[in-house]
Amino acid sequence: MRDLLDDLERWTTDGKRAAIARVVDVAGSAPRGPGAAMAVSADGEIAGSVSGGCVEGAVAEAAAQTLASGVGEVLRFGYSDADAFEVGLTCGGTIELYVEPFTWDPSIVAALRDALDRDHPVALATVIDGPRAGAKLLLTADGPGDGSLGDARLDAAVGRDAAGDLAAGTTRVRHYGRNGETLGEDVSVFVESFVPPPRMVIFGAIDFTAALVRVADVLGFRVTVCDARSAFATRARFPLADDVVAEWPQVHLEKVGATLSERDAVCVLTHDPKFDVPAIVSALSTDVGYIGVMGSRRTHEDRIARLLDEDVRPEDLGRLHSPIGLDLGARTPEETAISICAEIIASRTGRQQIRPLTRTDGPIHP
Repeated sequence: MRDLLDDLERWTTDGKRAAIARVVDVAGSAPRGPGAAMAVSADGEIAGSVSGGCVEGAVAEAAAQTLASGVGEVLRFGYSDADAFEVGLTCGGTIELYVEPFTWDPSIVAALRDALDRDHPVALATVIDGPRAGAKLLLTADGPGDGSLGDARLDAAVGRDAAGDLAAGTTRVRHYGRNGETLGEDVSVFVESFVPPPRMVIFGAIDFTAALVRVADVLGFRVTVCDARSAFATRARFPLADDVVAEWPQVHLEKVGATLSERDAVCVLTHDPKFDVPAIVSALSTDVGYIGVMGSRRTHEDRIARLLDEDVRPEDLGRLHSPIGLDLGARTPEETAISICAEIIASRTGRQQIRPLTRTDGPIHP
């Protein structure tokens, strides 16, 4: 969205009208998820993507029609023998988009840009169906901000529900009555959450860490490398890390642990009980979603005994992923880094059995 705002504001400054299309819902094997966005100028310039190329042409045509009518609309592209070849959505899924002229309130645009630039969590609620379609309300962790959906009671209801979406970083369509009634279906509101990137804290400044930093960076993590040995924890060794900290694990987690969430990960790669045991004990006291620990099975058995000696509860040990990573046959640091990140993705999506897609049946995206 930050990139799209740059293009949209540039077009507006040049006197060009523009439309913006956002994916609001998906079903099945859709190419992009809710929140994927694409902007189209009146002279046909395109920025962003909503489907990785499948329906961009059809969406560009719809954007031109929206600019002509000045009215936003919900579009649905689904798979069928007829329309698969017409728009190119051959993956078997369905996507819904909201296409509207870019005539957003300048105060909302400015506040949204400010939040994005400062990595502050913010949600943008847009009425996509029902009375006052196109109305917008910006929401922060403190509650409703700029704009309005046209009814104070609806603003309050959306603000209440969007707080949960913002905390989880989820983007979805919610339905309400005309005045914010919870059980109503008169108004559809697209709540788009913009949250800071997920964080990965890596303990241990080793060669595997350098590889993991590179892969995690590609996946969009904000990465911190922490090691108590200042000679190893240097910016020169980990140039792609967002932060390099020379501290004991428990000291660092005492500072940042309360801010870690289910979206974040802690990876303990130290191989040394005097480092990894304090790191694990401290990580288990947080709400971090993934805790991975490097080492052989024998090393992990010894580690479990040490953790129990530190009064770690047996039921908490189930949170540990050790040996770390998926069984991909990885040998090099780079392959190991990919296996770790693959396990983090599987943990986040709830996949318990990982198999090649060629050996599965049914929908790729449940």
